[in-house]
Amino acid sequence: MKVLITGGTGFIGQKLARALLARGTLTAPSGGQAEIDELVLFDAQVDVPITVDDPRVRLASGDIADKATVTALVDRDDISVFHLASILSGGGEKDFDLAMAVNFYGGLALFDALRARAGRPRLVFASSIAVFGGDAMGPTVGDRVKQTPQTTYGMTKAVGELLINDYSRKGFFDGRSARLPTAIVRPGKPNSAASSFVSAVFREPLSGQPCALPVAPETLMPVLSVDSIVGGFVGLHEADADGFGDDRAVNLPSLTVTVQDMIDSVQRVGAARGLTLGEITVEPDPFIEAIVATWPQGASHERALALGLPIDESLDDAANAFVDEHLS
Repeated sequence: MKVLITGGTGFIGQKLARALLARGTLTAPSGGQAEIDELVLFDAQVDVPITVDDPRVRLASGDIADKATVTALVDRDDISVFHLASILSGGGEKDFDLAMAVNFYGGLALFDALRARAGRPRLVFASSIAVFGGDAMGPTVGDRVKQTPQTTYGMTKAVGELLINDYSRKGFFDGRSARLPTAIVRPGKPNSAASSFVSAVFREPLSGQPCALPVAPETLMPVLSVDSIVGGFVGLHEADADGFGDDRAVNLPSLTVTVQDMIDSVQRVGAARGLTLGEITVEPDPFIEAIVATWPQGASHERALALGLPIDESLDDAANAFVDEHLS
């Protein structure tokens, strides 16, 4: 079978690709396990180092909102798609038209391309807990909480979830939405996500570089390691459709922690590993603070645990994994 990962040249996309290739098989539209013989990493531009070295892998670039481009990618009935491509939160607030083009029209082009295939291909959509928000939102949100997103990014993710529910209800494809908390720890440079500082507070000090935090240390956020996010994507793909009912969106399991908890974790891991840490300072950024204030402070995840999706034991595990993979 074929696997398509949109946004596939990003760090999570490539890590997911390696996990899928190591696994070797996925549940096909036929319902049985099928061998992965082709995996396509699709992105707007392929201008980053590719760490996936396998003859089954092919790179492709283009505009995800272009129907002809997307239709050419979805060219087999025995296909599964992991839809990660997105304009992130900070970028979406700065450029509404770009967020709509990629997140909404790009998603719609992909959904319609899958609808045109025979059978019911499986789709895993990277959504976000940014679908929640508004004055009525409590500090902790569950899967069934009303969605009132307060960012363009969150709005496009909420629309994507609703489309996936309806396309799945109609039998066009078998979709599942993974609501991501903030991912830790992303290597490389900061991206356009308003939550980019959450990886930076681990990445930069552990690498011996200074880090300026744009929010107060008491800020609460739900987080999940990249390894567990990848495991969640695969677990959602493999879960039986009957386990979702009429709502295909699931909060991935997360740890609710403060920024100070993150700083403490960095200091513990740094001391245990004998690292010279970069300085951590607080330099409030009103633009970032305003976006983060619209997000829930915690997310319950009973449905995800019932589906067997992974959860982290501690922040230290994610920090140690970063050191092992990128600094050792």
